[in-house]
Amino acid sequence: MSDVKLYVALTSDCGSDALKMLKPLQGLPVGVKVGLELFVKEGPGIVGEIRNAGFPVFLDLKFHDIPYTVAGAVRSACLLEPDVINVHASGGRAMMEAAADACTGKTRIIAVTVLTSMDKSDLQLLGSGYDPLEAVVSLAAAAEESGLHGVVCSPLEASAVSRNSSRDFLIITPGVRPAQAKSEDQKRVMTPFEAVRNGATSLVVGRPITGSSNPAQAARSILQEIDTALAN
Repeated sequence: MSDVKLYVALTSDCGSDALKMLKPLQGLPVGVKVGLELFVKEGPGIVGEIRNAGFPVFLDLKFHDIPYTVAGAVRSACLLEPDVINVHASGGRAMMEAAADACTGKTRIIAVTVLTSMDKSDLQLLGSGYDPLEAVVSLAAAAEESGLHGVVCSPLEASAVSRNSSRDFLIITPGVRPAQAKSEDQKRVMTPFEAVRNGATSLVVGRPITGSSNPAQAARSILQEIDTALAN
């Protein structure tokens, strides 16, 4: 299980103000998710800057290509020493196995199953007869068999993944929103308390924290929900 129970998601809107935005969160047991937007805008150096500020980094680049190319990308990403990196499980077993073999150091590698912005109609566009739950469980099993450390899935599927995976398998869930927050572009969501009770080992939360007038208090509130769920 990851030591980091909450990753705060930053976007390109943060830009060069990313470190300034994180200052109120220093000292809290949170990590930072760096996604494609921020990574492309600021470059690899942003990972080191966030790590030097004391935050573990989930480098969310979702590699998806032929096995050789993904293996090379994973080796390069590991040089930045993130806590977690990811690939798309839909790239297939050979790709995931190559990614697992290429992962070095203390970095853990996980697989994205079905994006939380997708629902059954989106899967049908891809020619899949699965609903999201079936697809997530199938992809998660393939990821674990391929040697990956965990998966990204919506909190709605976390329970099924947890039941069908080993105890130390990471289940990192975006699509988490406090009860009063808007779901925005997420279609499959739960509150932090519900997500942890449903089997999530780590949560990813962005705008409810970064868009708050008091980011530290927003993060503390979510951490408290996590602790309450774990205690129960």
